[in-house]
Amino acid sequence: MAKPKQKEFRTPRGTHDILPEEQPLWEKIQKEVKETSAFYGFERIDTPHIEQTELFTLGTGETTDIVTKQMYSFRTRGGDQLSLRPEGTPSVMRAYFEHGMWNLPQPVKLYYFGSFFRHEAPQRGRFREFRQWGLELIGEEGAVAEAEVVRVLYTFLDELGLKGVVFEVNSIGCATCRPHYRSALSNYYRSRVKGLCKDCKERFRQNPLRLLDCKEEKCLVIRQGAPQTFDHLCEHCKSHFRVFLEFLDEVGLPYSLNPFLVRGLDYYTRTVFEVFANEEVKTEPVKEEIPIEGDPVANGDDKSGSEGKTTQVPQGGGEVRRLALGGGGRYDNLAELIGGRQIPAAGAAIGIERVILAWKTGRLKLPEPQRPKVFLAQLGDLAKKKSFGLVEILRKANISVAESFGRDSIKSQLKIADKTGVEFALILGQKEALDGTAILREMSSGNQETVPQEKLVETLKKRLKR
Repeated sequence: MAKPKQKEFRTPRGTHDILPEEQPLWEKIQKEVKETSAFYGFERIDTPHIEQTELFTLGTGETTDIVTKQMYSFRTRGGDQLSLRPEGTPSVMRAYFEHGMWNLPQPVKLYYFGSFFRHEAPQRGRFREFRQWGLELIGEEGAVAEAEVVRVLYTFLDELGLKGVVFEVNSIGCATCRPHYRSALSNYYRSRVKGLCKDCKERFRQNPLRLLDCKEEKCLVIRQGAPQTFDHLCEHCKSHFRVFLEFLDEVGLPYSLNPFLVRGLDYYTRTVFEVFANEEVKTEPVKEEIPIEGDPVANGDDKSGSEGKTTQVPQGGGEVRRLALGGGGRYDNLAELIGGRQIPAAGAAIGIERVILAWKTGRLKLPEPQRPKVFLAQLGDLAKKKSFGLVEILRKANISVAESFGRDSIKSQLKIADKTGVEFALILGQKEALDGTAILREMSSGNQETVPQEKLVETLKKRLKR
């Protein structure tokens, strides 16, 4: 009888493993996130991976693609309607109210780092489970809030060595001036609805501002003649945006104005922005500059929807693509939706997979993994037990050590030590275990000496410093 074929298990579609060789880069990024956030006064907050579904339908917006198409939602056995978090801002705002943070000195500055989930078509740089670093600055109504968030993001990316970082910025107005712009936008698109994609026909009915966020080629062509937000801002919003730009100019942050930038979520007011970095991609040489559609920011941002842009580079036989990393803006209305209080706020998020993609395609030097300096080889039961205890002595002395207790052959263990790239091997046999000594072998030269075990730490530290 034929043996049934063994099922092959793989990561679910849209997810990925982070392997040991990739961990040094992830650790470097997390270290930079922690240090940059702390320097600018942002404290870490961790919220659950699951929340009440209504938190996102109310906060993120019932008509957004995230809520209507991408959320993983389910009903529990107890009847609760829950969802895997697709973004971080509503959860942080929920925690702000649940724990009475409005009683703290304002603004409250929080950051998070973790996994988020959206059911969308996986592609290069876009995953169904993805990691984000997010910043939320709650309780500051001045334009300095958005400017500070932009500065923190830029500092982080600059410290990582990413090149060509630039912010696209815009103002989408407030409750006073946005209805006038929305009306002008509807009037412009009314006679052009038939030429829009299927999704935009629905957006025209539900939220005309979302028409500006579409990346379909035929919708982009129609968008070129659409009214611009700048021409419909009230004086208060114009002043707020001008001050925001003055803060960016003060510290020399690179930005460009994008009058069609609206972001993908309903809770934004006034300032919105997206951040891009240059990504070098090998292609066939071309003779002129040609626009090429890039990847949408998608999971590179807890406020999805952004257009990548590509510029061909003829002399190198390649291209430089603007890779969307994330974005954010001001969201003064979210607090009232979730907690019933009018509290101003601003925030942003960056997709960590996107940052790593930019890092790798930018050919930056990857961090060297920390490798053991010493390999502990043993022969015989007594030596194995002594070696087992010696590992703890070396650990407390901050000397990294590798071993292979499951092997009994000294020759096979030294082969492993050689492949590991350690500087020294410590060898314990039956005699050394009884005598309280160890053989210290320099791997590069093969020179050996016998050292009392009580002097091993002192001897190793001297040798490793050379």
